[in-house]
Amino acid sequence: MGKKILMICGDFCEDYETMVPFQALLAVGHAVHAVCPGKKAGETIATAIHDFEGDQTYSEKRGHNFSLNASFAEIDPATYDALVIPGGRGPEYLRMNDAVVNMVRHFFSADKPVAAICHGAQLLAGARLLEGKRCSAYPACRAEVELAGGTYADIPIDQAVTDGKLVTAPAWPAHPAWIAQFLAVLGTRISH
Repeated sequence: MGKKILMICGDFCEDYETMVPFQALLAVGHAVHAVCPGKKAGETIATAIHDFEGDQTYSEKRGHNFSLNASFAEIDPATYDALVIPGGRGPEYLRMNDAVVNMVRHFFSADKPVAAICHGAQLLAGARLLEGKRCSAYPACRAEVELAGGTYADIPIDQAVTDGKLVTAPAWPAHPAWIAQFLAVLGTRISH
């Protein structure tokens, strides 16, 4: 039976890190509700495309408009089985929103699966949830993971790490590993 998964988004979350897990989790039979503070079902967020083009950091370009399918104000995190936090620019300001932080804290206190990728670790650090956890993130977020009491998992950009029910990865090239590990934590079985 599919799980009910909450995805907390914000304007300029990373395009691939929002759309790919949303669609992949739907494709394997889970229900995914994508929400953003201050927005309702049917409204959109702007995404950003982050790419690795040989510069000292990623480049950023305007991405797609991503349609939200649930209203933030109506969300009760207790009714969800798991949480997904995309990376990109969204987490840097979502971590300042008390309602978002309280939602994220619920998943940890209830010991529910959480998947965060790239800058999603900023939201986890801002919610003070990384103490004693092994967490991957975009390398520029290493200081935030460590300052929040976590152990930064310095893994290749296409890999992911699971610590209990927390699944994290450095960036979108890790989608195959990150999504596969999250599906395993969810108990999702795919047969061929």
